[in-house]
Amino acid sequence: MTSYDDDFENDRDPDDAEDGDDSVESQVWHLLLLINPGDEDGAMQQFSAYRDEVEEEGDEDPIRIVGRVTDWRSGFEVDADDTRALVDAIKELASRWNIDIDWDGDPDDDEFHEDIDGAEIFSRAFDQLNQHGYTLWAREADDDVYAGWITSSRDDEQMRLVATQLGINLRLGSQVT
Repeated sequence: MTSYDDDFENDRDPDDAEDGDDSVESQVWHLLLLINPGDEDGAMQQFSAYRDEVEEEGDEDPIRIVGRVTDWRSGFEVDADDTRALVDAIKELASRWNIDIDWDGDPDDDEFHEDIDGAEIFSRAFDQLNQHGYTLWAREADDDVYAGWITSSRDDEQMRLVATQLGINLRLGSQVT
């Protein structure tokens, strides 16, 4: 496990949790590690923010809280009709690894956005990121919202397992319709 476990506030390993709250917390920690590949400090900051919000609000919807504490740092939620925001969000996350995505057009040009939809943006970004060893994921969010994360491709199976344990409807960016 990670060095963070040594500093876990309640001195229990999240993987050894027995009650439901701790197991959700443990899975959220694992999710944050996956969506912050190579950046344990970033995951730790987001986990701390997650725990603070859970303390204030409760944990009835942990993924909504994860979405808030990771937004534009290791995750995104944008209006499905806003292709500019979707491109910008993916570009922002990919920049963590100095990856420039070839959008097959100029995303600063109005015509680019007139001729493309969110599914095509996901597909293009998925292909580009995959060439660099990263996977773009889309997760179910509110209606008319695109949401997602980027992980290391070597962690694809772990991501699927964590998503299942947390009840996240998740699919590859190439499967967005």
